[in-house]
Amino acid sequence: MKFSKRSLKASAFTGSLLLPSLAMAEDTLNSGDTAWMIVATALVLFMTIPGLSLFYAGMVRSKNVLSVLMQCFTITAVMSILWAVYGYSLAFGDGGSMNAYIGGMGKAFLSGVTVDSLSGSIPESVFLTFQMTFIIITPALIVGAFAERMKFSAMMIFMILWVTLVYAPVCHWVWGGGFMGADGVLDFAGGTVVHINAGVAGLVAALVLGKRKGFPSTAMPPHNLPLTVMGTGMLWVGWFGFNAGSELAADGAAGMAMLVTQLAAATSAVVWMLIEWMKHGKPSALGIVTGAVGGLVAITPASGFVGPMGAIAIGVAAGAICFLGATTLKRVMGYDDSLDAFGVHGIGGIVGAILTGVFAAPSLGGAGFADGKTMATQVWAQSQSVIITIVYCAIVSFIILKVLDAIMGLRVDEEEETMGLDLALHGERGYNN
Repeated sequence: MKFSKRSLKASAFTGSLLLPSLAMAEDTLNSGDTAWMIVATALVLFMTIPGLSLFYAGMVRSKNVLSVLMQCFTITAVMSILWAVYGYSLAFGDGGSMNAYIGGMGKAFLSGVTVDSLSGSIPESVFLTFQMTFIIITPALIVGAFAERMKFSAMMIFMILWVTLVYAPVCHWVWGGGFMGADGVLDFAGGTVVHINAGVAGLVAALVLGKRKGFPSTAMPPHNLPLTVMGTGMLWVGWFGFNAGSELAADGAAGMAMLVTQLAAATSAVVWMLIEWMKHGKPSALGIVTGAVGGLVAITPASGFVGPMGAIAIGVAAGAICFLGATTLKRVMGYDDSLDAFGVHGIGGIVGAILTGVFAAPSLGGAGFADGKTMATQVWAQSQSVIITIVYCAIVSFIILKVLDAIMGLRVDEEEETMGLDLALHGERGYNN
């Protein structure tokens, strides 16, 4: 997601250019930008189905493989509808006197979106569909934290409430003309909006639901690592749409975003592999692909603001810190984040959001800070956005989960968990051999 043309103009931090409903009279359709954004939109959707779906499915036990695929697929369908009905309006509409915190309902049911309406140099329909893929993947990421133990019905209601009360407001704060964008917070493609949000919600869900039966004494290894490796490859390719597409134009900034995305992912993958090799004596396929995802997460908020060497530095930090988060921190705290949604997305998002304030410095090859900010004040703005997002997301997610638990229950019973969610909830098997 970009502020204007990603050139860090002073006007970029007013938030006004983010609102398609307020598109300037000089907005002119650019066929090159439009073609690129259609491709980028398809790439980001490719990240969820099949990318994230396979990445997660390979890591669960065979009796739960379909449940994860079903959750990701259903989230894709439901979030698409919600985005059209009111999500887009809440995130990018004009909220009037409340615009610093939430958009209005002027764009509900996509009111005013026509063949001819523009958002900058692309059709508004393309812009809103691109943003739709973001609201799809964000709740899907949360699935990894509570995999193998949550009711399908409870999961769906939680996701609907969560994107309404958490995702849409935070998206508006950063990209829709809200207070974070106005304060100069830099989040190019979703470190705060997507990854910290999803990671924190996942951690809260894991804590509220409790551990899987037998965890941690019973071994629960991934049942099909080739699926996970293939899913990671799809995520990596799709991430070019995620980050480079957030420029909303086919220009040099998009090209640089693509380059730094590749470098950060590659560096983080190698760093994770080397740490694991030194610590355990062998490098693992699961380790290197998880490291790559951690690097992709960390570069997401920085991808439009840092240069190649900054991306490599962020990749080093992501590989090392996400490794500690997904291994040591989880073991010390004792929570059951099934597929490390918080360890990779939450921690990786925090690392990337804060380091954006460092490596955006022109002296370090970056594009510069928000208008009037120094490195110290930019890092402080980034840190404030991280803290606010963590606190808000954690509190609201906890309330939603506790209310749903009291009304309908969140967790499958012990017999269903032992049987596996594929059979217990969907009446199907992933494998019939």
